[in-house]
Amino acid sequence: MSKKWVAPMALVIGLLAAPGVANARERPGDSAPARVEGTPCALGVRACVSLKSQQAWLISDDEVVEGPVDVATGGPGKETPVGDFVVQWKDKNHTSSEYRTPQGAPSPMPYSVFFADGGVAFHQGTLNRASAGCVRLPKSQAITFYDTLQLGDKVQVR
Repeated sequence: MSKKWVAPMALVIGLLAAPGVANARERPGDSAPARVEGTPCALGVRACVSLKSQQAWLISDDEVVEGPVDVATGGPGKETPVGDFVVQWKDKNHTSSEYRTPQGAPSPMPYSVFFADGGVAFHQGTLNRASAGCVRLPKSQAITFYDTLQLGDKVQVR
């Protein structure tokens, strides 16, 4: 290598390695937090949802205790919100004030665990179609999520 390139290359290498100088592989804030093995969610959460795989997990002491569980999440225009949430309230026999059955009755949302604004909850329901933003679970898993999750528990949707 020519001597005229050594000093400029050393400068570039030094800048890329300098604290606070980002490069294409490492940007400030890009370091991923530690994850619960087998899930897309961070340590310290109690429930986790992957929109991509349409699966959910219950977690205790940073280990999966239930899951992956198949789920149905929101569809176009009624997407399940992505982010970090906490369990706000629960209702074992909740019915929707917004949606109705074909017969005109309020839509049942058994074993509801509400975690996001706008009435977004884990609850029992069909997995055959998208929800209106909630995370639908088969009955046995809806009961487990309802019985396990407590007010203030952390929930992540990714």
